[in-house]
Amino acid sequence: MGEPFIGSEAIASGALTPYALRSRFIALYPDVYIPPAAEVTAALRARAAWLWSGRRDVVAGQSAAALHSAKWVDACKPAELLWPNRRPPRSIRTWSDRFAEDEIELVDGVWVTTPARTALDLACRYPLGRAVAAIDALARKTHMKIADAELLADRYRGRRGIRQAHTVLDLVDPGAESPQETWLRLVVIRNGFPRPQTQIPLYDEFGALVAVFDLGWEDRKIATDYEGEHHRINRRRFNHDIRKAETVAELGWTDIRVTAEDGEGGVIRRLSAAWRRRA
Repeated sequence: MGEPFIGSEAIASGALTPYALRSRFIALYPDVYIPPAAEVTAALRARAAWLWSGRRDVVAGQSAAALHSAKWVDACKPAELLWPNRRPPRSIRTWSDRFAEDEIELVDGVWVTTPARTALDLACRYPLGRAVAAIDALARKTHMKIADAELLADRYRGRRGIRQAHTVLDLVDPGAESPQETWLRLVVIRNGFPRPQTQIPLYDEFGALVAVFDLGWEDRKIATDYEGEHHRINRRRFNHDIRKAETVAELGWTDIRVTAEDGEGGVIRRLSAAWRRRA
């Protein structure tokens, strides 16, 4: 039993005794159990919460994103369900909301909001930066069309949070490969720079791929890259980055490399200086 299961059902079927259930498994939610060695991912939490509801709810929000296999969903956050239960366990969030039949679908036997409806819920209910990052990842994984989510936003014009949802959906770009890249893109947009292109390939004079920039402006030959920790601790990657930087400079590009140590002000100062030089 590697997946979550309902304890009372396991006992009723004879698969487990009450003692075996208590001694060999962990209660993740009331009457929903997992093996002690199970990795508690966001997707596992989502399935377990669905079982807790008696298989009557619709998995929504970040839990729906997890079941659609989107990356970067925080496994420590509560599972989220569309279900009118006002007394869920502390590790489950529920809310009551309207939805149409074309806004839900079955994913591995679990009713889940569609990617478009999931995007709308995230856009309405999460802070702007977090919502954009979550929908970036969802759209990248599912190839969801932002226009479909925007149509749903028009369907629910009076819904709470719908004004923010339009702003969030307009900022989504599935080219982002991490929440940090989303943060970087929002920083440059918020500070008045033209909206950048994402995942820009750069080829040398022989047609060989030299680099793929996280985001940038081809007309200015300016790019910005978010460098994760693996760029520093992986020796092979570190040496590759040195050679890449040399070639990028030879081809006339300015690549501004950003790390976790850089704040918004520092990023904008460096970008503004590069912009002035190009002007």
